[in-house]
Amino acid sequence: MRRSKFSEKQIIEILKEIEDGAPVVETLRAKGVSKDTYYKWKRKYSGMETGDVKRMREL
Repeated sequence: MRRSKFSEKQIIEILKEIEDGAPVVETLRAKGVSKDTYYKWKRKYSGMETGDVKRMREL
């Protein structure tokens, strides 16, 4: 499996930025993220904080 060029912390930050009202298309373009990748991340990490991701990985 290919490793992401974004850390989990960066992914959460991008999702939060969009959740807080930033335009989706412009934000993704600026960060170099495809729409497909964004929706995969959204399904996987939606509503999580950085600490939650660490706890999930430990399980």
